[in-house]
Amino acid sequence: MALLAAGHELALVLTQPDRPAGRGLRPAASAVKRLALERALPLFQPATLKDPGALERLAATRPAALVVAAYGLMLPPRALELARHGALNIHASLLPRWRGAAPIQRALLAGDRETGITIMQMDAGLDTGPLIAQHRLAIAPDDDFQSLHERLAALGAAAIVAALDELAAGRMRAVAQGEAGASYAHKLGKHEAELDWSRPCAELERKVRALRPAPGARSWLRGRAIKLWRARCVPGAGRPGTVLECGAAGVRIACGEGALEASELQRAGGERLAAAEFLRGFALERGERLGAAR
Repeated sequence: MALLAAGHELALVLTQPDRPAGRGLRPAASAVKRLALERALPLFQPATLKDPGALERLAATRPAALVVAAYGLMLPPRALELARHGALNIHASLLPRWRGAAPIQRALLAGDRETGITIMQMDAGLDTGPLIAQHRLAIAPDDDFQSLHERLAALGAAAIVAALDELAAGRMRAVAQGEAGASYAHKLGKHEAELDWSRPCAELERKVRALRPAPGARSWLRGRAIKLWRARCVPGAGRPGTVLECGAAGVRIACGEGALEASELQRAGGERLAAAEFLRGFALERGERLGAAR
């Protein structure tokens, strides 16, 4: 959208093939595809760019530059060479910190105070290419994945337009990445949704935010999964996982350090509910313990 608004010609729009989504698991178009169809832009959905036919289709457009944002498919070396100015990636971290698939979640989980957008010239490595521009963004104490993603998306849109303007003016310069402070943002595994109550409250509160709106941080009680969608750290002590208090303000649960007060919860098969409403349908008692699945 930002590229169109800035007057750039989009010779070809690439996005992944439609994927199953929703309860019916019906193929669903990506937001990129929907926009391309709405604006009558040329669209291409290859399953891989390693296929010679796909590369030929891309090369035929004779692009000045490839702009890549969360594409989700590896670009082979040949693809990186097709455009005169190479491939410019919009990456949601301050590289070399958080290279990889899940930079936003990892920044939240780690308790980083800031993140940002890096415009990078792609090479054969994983987020290792030269840096063109970086734009910093403070992480708010109440940021979750969705809110931070939205703010970074807006910042990234402005950043790539500015970078292309610099490129057109012949002023764009790329600087090699250093390795100092490099870290890798692994894709979140299913096991990481589990809350380990032996950990400090601050760590668990960050996990709740990092996994919202999906897949949600969870624990287990009476053999049933319970998801915690909103929570805050409060004073409290007890055996980790023990329910200390239950009330309209939330369910207070002892952690390895401090306590976590969950104000929005969900039981398996149910809806996300405020604590007071959740407790009306799922009575909890002080002294019960949450923990891992058994």
